[in-house]
Amino acid sequence: MNIIIRLIPFVLFLLLGVLLYRGLSLDPQSMPSALIGKSFPQFTLTSLEDESQQVTKADFKPGIKLVNVWATWCPSCKVEHPFLVKLAKDDRFSLYGINYKDNRADANQWLKYYQNPYQFSIFDDIGKLGLDLGVYGAPETFVIDHHGVIRKRFAGVLEPRVWQRQFLPLINTIEDEMVKGE
Repeated sequence: MNIIIRLIPFVLFLLLGVLLYRGLSLDPQSMPSALIGKSFPQFTLTSLEDESQQVTKADFKPGIKLVNVWATWCPSCKVEHPFLVKLAKDDRFSLYGINYKDNRADANQWLKYYQNPYQFSIFDDIGKLGLDLGVYGAPETFVIDHHGVIRKRFAGVLEPRVWQRQFLPLINTIEDEMVKGE
């Protein structure tokens, strides 16, 4: 009995060590989402640029879509923005923004100063669409296929290395599916 009592702290230490080791091997940018494989949620919000213009999922162009969640209060969004401006020139997909829990005037001024890469930005001032998407913060980027299905969710700065490793292969796969009529 005395030996069992002495082993309890050792066993607890081992279990804690295994849990911590497992946590270190996880990718913090890998954001599991219950929405992967499901349709992009329905929404009716206003355009960031024009508060009298309502936008919905139906306003997205056909084809592959990247939806980027951004805000002026987000320092990482400023870091990724020049790369988004470059991506917007690629005609294989359309780039849309979700301005998340932000001030409309500040966000419009920000886009004028840093260039606007988006087809349009959705103004999500209270975060309703963000909540429907399971957004934790900004920046986050979603890949939506030609059927309107969410294929990827990425939290963090979208930059060339991440694009090459994680996004470009998926874009190529979706393009192949489109050619095959899938």
